Amino acid sequence: MWTLERLQEAFDQDAIDTVVAAAVDMQGRLMGKRFHAAHFLAHGWEETHCCDYLLTVDMEMTPVPGYAAAGWDKGYGDYLMKPDLATLRPLPWLAGTALVLCDLLHPVTHAEIAQSPRAILKRQVARARAMGFEAMMASELEFFVFDTPYDALRDAGPVQLRPVAGYNEDYHVFQTTKEEPLMRALRNGLHGAGIPVENTKGEAEAGQAEVNIRYADALRTADNHVITKTATKEIAHAQGKSVTFMAKYATDRAGSSSHVHQSLWGADGQPAFRDAAAPLGMSETMRRFLAGQLAHAREITLFLAPYVNSYKRFCPGLFAPTKAVWSVDNRTAGFRVCGAGTGGVRVECRIGGADLNPYLAFAALLAAGLAGIEQGLALEPAHSGDLYAATDAREVPATLREACEIAATSDWLRAALGDAVVDHYVHAARWEIAEADRAVTDWDLRRGFERA
Repeated sequence: MWTLERLQEAFDQDAIDTVVAAAVDMQGRLMGKRFHAAHFLAHGWEETHCCDYLLTVDMEMTPVPGYAAAGWDKGYGDYLMKPDLATLRPLPWLAGTALVLCDLLHPVTHAEIAQSPRAILKRQVARARAMGFEAMMASELEFFVFDTPYDALRDAGPVQLRPVAGYNEDYHVFQTTKEEPLMRALRNGLHGAGIPVENTKGEAEAGQAEVNIRYADALRTADNHVITKTATKEIAHAQGKSVTFMAKYATDRAGSSSHVHQSLWGADGQPAFRDAAAPLGMSETMRRFLAGQLAHAREITLFLAPYVNSYKRFCPGLFAPTKAVWSVDNRTAGFRVCGAGTGGVRVECRIGGADLNPYLAFAALLAAGLAGIEQGLALEPAHSGDLYAATDAREVPATLREACEIAATSDWLRAALGDAVVDHYVHAARWEIAEADRAVTDWDLRRGFERA
């Protein structure tokens, strides 16, 4: 990361002239302003402001009525945007540009806004530290790449979607060679922005790719996640292509996931999930952590799959789980133990799609895992075989409506995240459901236009 002094040097050398100051909204997008570097260095690094409607809008930026935090009845005032200078970095893919992430604060009290995604995660990280743990995470991001730029797709409509590959390219080196101008620019750009990118690869569908970032503490991983998504879109746009992180962009295609790898480290800097003498090398702490996530898996699915479209990814045979159970190295389960018997033993949650907000997903997963430790929960037996065919296993909620109502009525979730947070994101989900319910889809037209 850069310091203000390093930014000043880059400005003096005419290497940087613009600083993007951005907060994260409910959808996990970067929202903010572009400062001239001279003003940012003089004053902007201390604070700036944004409209508080940014935590009440839907994907279309429509101000949604009915939120307690902000609304027309309160006049849509300001939030204070406080730059977190620990996140200051150059963006090599944008000429002369640096980025800093901001926390959202009350303009008078300077308290963090409870419903802000970054604040929600920070509270759970603090809770883990109070218990003597550092939460470490990594997220794998899948996405589809298309030959057509966003502007052309908007004009022509989605019927013109043409992925960059014509066949499943999972691990294919030759097909990904064709995509290398984009992926090389992405890897090098992320590296130059201080994000420890490990690799990119072809995924299990035509035109699908994956980018993997090295694990880090939970907050830094979430920051890296949202910057990586923005970088991927910006670099693709610059090359005349487009990408999508939708959970499911086409009925006959596999979905895109965001698997989350998790472990806890102790105050001594050693992995708290590791016990070489225990079965699979899983410590009692790890077993209780996983037990908590299983016990509360259905309650937190809203934060792993936040849209109506998210649930269309949960299809048997397409590597997205339908059962919220655990297994050892089995990709049909919602939770997979990876690295069994090694120092890297960890829990992988496979439920979330690429459309999740990482701050919310990480916070919910961490809250559930810590609850398992606090309550001393016993871990249920592992499942094996084809979990899609299992009839006696805990189900992942099948729709956003189901997940929303489970979250809304969960006393545990309200105690863990707070009523204000749960009510805020349940309201967002109910709006999403209502908007989807009234929309006429291509499926409606194909099925009923002539025959109805």
